[in-house]
Amino acid sequence: MTENSSQQPAAPAPELPTQYAPAEVEGKLYERWVERGYFEADEKSGKEPYTIVIPPPNVTGSLHLGHAFEHTLIDALTRRKRMQGYETLWQPGMDHAGIATQNVVERELAKEGKSRHDLGREAFVERVWQWKAESGGQISGQMKRLGDGVAWSRERFTMDEGLSKAVQTIFKKLYDDELIYRAERIINWCPRCLTAISDIEVEYQEDDGELVSIRYGSGDASIVVATTRAETMLGDTAVAVHPDDERYAHLVGTEIELPLTGRRIPVVADEHVDPEFGTGAVKVTPAHDPNDFEIGQRHGLPNLAVMDERAVITAHGPFQGLDRLEARSAIVAALRAEGRIVAEKRPYVHSVGHCSRCKTTIEPRLSLQWWVKVGPLAKEAGDAVRDGRVTIHPKEMEPRYFGWVDNLHDWCISRQLWWGHRIPVWYGPNGEVVCVGPDDEAPTGEGWHQDTDVLDTWFSSGLWPFSTLGWPEQTPSVEKFYPNSVLVTGYDILFFWVARMMMFGIYAMDGTPPFHTIALHGMVRDQFGKKMSKSFGNAVNPLDWMDEYGSDAVRFTLARGANPGVDVPIGEDWVQGSRNFANKIWNATRFALMNGATVEGELPPAEQMSATDRWILSRLNATVAEVDAYYEDYQFAKLSDALFHFAWDEVFDWYVELSKTTFFAGGEPAKVSARVLGEVLDVMLRLLHPVVPFVTETLWTTLTGKESLVIADWPGDSGFRDAAAEQEIGLVQQVVTEVRRFRSDQGLQSGQKVPARLTLDGTALAPHEAAIRQVLRLQPAEEGFHATASLPVAGARVELDLSGTIDVEAERKRLAKDLAAAEKEKAQAHGKLGNEAFLAKAPDNVVDKIRGRLAKAEADIERITAQLAALPQK
Repeated sequence: MTENSSQQPAAPAPELPTQYAPAEVEGKLYERWVERGYFEADEKSGKEPYTIVIPPPNVTGSLHLGHAFEHTLIDALTRRKRMQGYETLWQPGMDHAGIATQNVVERELAKEGKSRHDLGREAFVERVWQWKAESGGQISGQMKRLGDGVAWSRERFTMDEGLSKAVQTIFKKLYDDELIYRAERIINWCPRCLTAISDIEVEYQEDDGELVSIRYGSGDASIVVATTRAETMLGDTAVAVHPDDERYAHLVGTEIELPLTGRRIPVVADEHVDPEFGTGAVKVTPAHDPNDFEIGQRHGLPNLAVMDERAVITAHGPFQGLDRLEARSAIVAALRAEGRIVAEKRPYVHSVGHCSRCKTTIEPRLSLQWWVKVGPLAKEAGDAVRDGRVTIHPKEMEPRYFGWVDNLHDWCISRQLWWGHRIPVWYGPNGEVVCVGPDDEAPTGEGWHQDTDVLDTWFSSGLWPFSTLGWPEQTPSVEKFYPNSVLVTGYDILFFWVARMMMFGIYAMDGTPPFHTIALHGMVRDQFGKKMSKSFGNAVNPLDWMDEYGSDAVRFTLARGANPGVDVPIGEDWVQGSRNFANKIWNATRFALMNGATVEGELPPAEQMSATDRWILSRLNATVAEVDAYYEDYQFAKLSDALFHFAWDEVFDWYVELSKTTFFAGGEPAKVSARVLGEVLDVMLRLLHPVVPFVTETLWTTLTGKESLVIADWPGDSGFRDAAAEQEIGLVQQVVTEVRRFRSDQGLQSGQKVPARLTLDGTALAPHEAAIRQVLRLQPAEEGFHATASLPVAGARVELDLSGTIDVEAERKRLAKDLAAAEKEKAQAHGKLGNEAFLAKAPDNVVDKIRGRLAKAEADIERITAQLAALPQK
């Protein structure tokens, strides 16, 4: 890789094409960057490391706007740090995505009329690996389209050999430290995928259901309970009431009849019950509800499972063999026939959990699973943020993090799948249980077998910040690049992925957290703030936008909306605007090059520069400092906005326009301004590069003749400031802005030339007359000039001859009408704000709105009055 300092000017670059064509530029540029090794990281270098891991996308996935958003932010950070001289590693890779990948391959088998059981475990897993080789990981190519500067030679996969060793190592360590155990607990179960699933894989939605109230027992020995899952009553082993509820005090400790079953069940007192909710009594089904399971544990109740893994009723009786939903209707009908139904509510809208993969309603189920005892691990993860070893950005997200890690339940890590890291535990013929580490020999002999379950995908992805560097070996990469500098990820997985990485990192790496900073961003939404979804019809394929507008346009749009921890609305018209910005940069740079802009030689001394030159250099250095501050605070929207306005407004719309007379006149002043413009473009393109890498690379290498912006130095703030020049050009801008506004108000076209007389003598504006005339299209006041409008501004006077240009009387009538409307608006606002009764009742936001209307009306009156005064008198 070429070092920043070694870049030398090459032969003069060819002139720029008249138009920027992203499709002809981006792919070739990216290939060149990769071929030259710009994105690779060297653990042997003496540079300070800067490390970010990619949140590993699923191997089944494809690039969506959320990926494009997150990757843009990470790429901007790493490109800037590379330019600042850091040894930068953006670690790529993919997640094996257990359930999602197994489902994909099972669907492929179904097309052949087969199931995984027809193949057997070994052959099925081989088939999954074959699918990965042929079809998995298409997202990698899409990342290249976006411009991701990742170290491709280091790409990892959560099922590759090295990461598998890391998984086995930490499982063994946790097991030996008694932080992993096996127990029967209630888990989220998918009857379609036939596996336990994590909380993050459960999607909750409002479903129409039914709420039925059922009378258990009879006479004085009866209690009414309500449920949305009537089928689970077959597994009830108690009814619970609050210990202080006098209504049921006489029943606590007795037994009542459970309808339809012939069983009698106890009435128990438990503080979990809310006596104010419903009847104050709840049915207790320990094998099919997590809260009921806890009640059952406290009272020694039996766990009676009444459904199998496919949610089919297994309880003896007429309902055996029915699907849970079929059984629900049949049981309600049977209870109604016995007169047990006290009340029914349909529809009853309530939140129901669904499997995020197949959308099946999940079933809480008692199951023998493997668990991580997270208490001590979660405490360390919380302490690392509390004591400042890890910073959460924005800080407002800290309470959400603590709210999660301080209340974590033990983590179910086993999944009933074939694709994934198989649990490294063997069972012997006489009840032996042996956990096998990566360097241990697995038990052999008759009767020994390995656990059939695999680990939750989050288990292996929780090791990502260090397993990707070669841990458990103490590799040079671990030494150099751990801990990561920052984690950039969405707030939506703060509780799941981030918390697991924190727990595992601190545990495995001798108390060192996996990253110094957690920078959280929001979710991408459509332009109306609605969540993007295929079902809503508002999902966007970012590749389509890249094809239409270029990758830079997509990146800049996403970055410009990225306020920390806040959701990002995005619409196609915003991408069009970013495309226009890229074109503006291209066209303005092309104009600059045609007029001699150069980076050759030292900058001339300040005394040789015009005020316009000194102004733009002062603004340039202020922008460098501003952008640096925003980067350090992860304020991508603000830094993007600052760069947009500096480039478009100050460089292109002001400096270039004000300098045109200098360029056209030629001579030494033109040479000075050409060198200044070259400097400004050089630095500006460096500042823009991390967010819009393709167009800036093309323009910068053309301007400088050097090798690549990717390895160029990040600009520093030279400290040059010129307050006097900024004040002087501020006056020029004031004159131009006021005259432009007046011209617009008179209905003049922007390019329409108007005779004018400028009285600038004795003001700082005097040296800028030619530039002001150029920008405003003002012709000299020649013989026959008649000043029909006079504008006093910035201590000077601009007189315009509008004879024959406008209908003065019509304009006077129009302005008089506008003035009357503004005065009426002012009077109405004054009236409301002077009404004490109104002010006492009106909300603050309403009062503020009226104050705003008053201020606007007063400003309009002042403006219109000035316009009327400027019109030619009769």
